[in-house]
Amino acid sequence: MKVIGINGSPHGEGNSFTALNIAGEIFKQNSIDFEIFNVGMKAVQGCTGCNACGKNKNEECIFTKDVVNEGIQKIKKADGIILASPVHFSGISGNMKSFLDRAFYVAGANDGLFRHKVAAAMVAVRRSGGVATVDQLNHYITYSEMVMATGNYWNVIHGRKAGEAEQDTEGAQAIEATAENMVWLMRLIENGRGVIAEPHPYKKTYMHFIR
Repeated sequence: MKVIGINGSPHGEGNSFTALNIAGEIFKQNSIDFEIFNVGMKAVQGCTGCNACGKNKNEECIFTKDVVNEGIQKIKKADGIILASPVHFSGISGNMKSFLDRAFYVAGANDGLFRHKVAAAMVAVRRSGGVATVDQLNHYITYSEMVMATGNYWNVIHGRKAGEAEQDTEGAQAIEATAENMVWLMRLIENGRGVIAEPHPYKKTYMHFIR
């Protein structure tokens, strides 16, 4: 099994990276491969809502000059996904938002590429705005019919300078508990394949209220 940690920080080895590595140690102890994929360090084009991915059905965004299409395939092939971001104005970092908007739009438009994968969100913050940012990340997970892993508190870890988050022992414990629960859920899903049938996917119904 494999877990991909999506790092939305513009600082490659900042506190979002620290949070991901705390989870990574749990995966390592359970002989699960773990990879950190950085999306916050280079410019990422925002989604324009063109729906070319839905028309082409090729599991790709029409914009090809950034990390999004590579990230889509990494998530598709993984058993577990962690979405990690720093907190910018009580929200997701800009590049992370652009990445997630496009990657999850493509996934939804291509028969639910991320459906039933185990996922979790975690954020690094100096002071406040962490829970609001976790909530934003969770929207992508729940919309995509992923299986959300939780811990014993919200996955918000505190620190200003790179590495300071390691001193937040309560935040670290919440991340460790979430990673343990991810391992358990991934194993349940793996062992249930061919034993318990998956729920069938629904063709999306669209409705608006302008008549």
